[in-house]
Amino acid sequence: MAVILDGEEKITARAHADLEGDTISGTADFEELQIGTQTLVRITVELSGDPEKLVPGLHAVHIHEKASCEGGFKCAGGHFDPGPAGNTDPDANHPYHAGDLPNIEIGEDGKGKLQCVTTRVTLSPGPLSILEGEGTSLMIHGNPDPYRGGPTGSGISGGPRVACGVVKVV
Repeated sequence: MAVILDGEEKITARAHADLEGDTISGTADFEELQIGTQTLVRITVELSGDPEKLVPGLHAVHIHEKASCEGGFKCAGGHFDPGPAGNTDPDANHPYHAGDLPNIEIGEDGKGKLQCVTTRVTLSPGPLSILEGEGTSLMIHGNPDPYRGGPTGSGISGGPRVACGVVKVV
């Protein structure tokens, strides 16, 4: 979606997730911005981990449909994709989910930072809110996201889940 930014930036809501995995930790901060008539969410993800588990290179980052990181992160469900035509299948409808975000790049030191802006989700109440209902989680995957779909269960959208955090209001 093309966005025309005309006006002063005002932060209208905030959320946070503490990310955890096997020797991986990090944070994700979400800020809902109102700029003129546009509502955007700025997301900042910072990760660090053992380079054996969080290998250097690109890793997929997605908002998942459930506020749970239990069961090896499987309880987080599929990708956040609300609406009458929503499809949470991580592979089949990829990269058109509301929760699909850019890859994070991890350096040789096992650290990485992602800063991005999306118009696909909100923090405030409404059909695109990642805080309403059951809530959501933020997932880091073991492989890069190639931003194309594939058969259900193929793992094309990022492969194994290596770190997760429940998104909560700040």
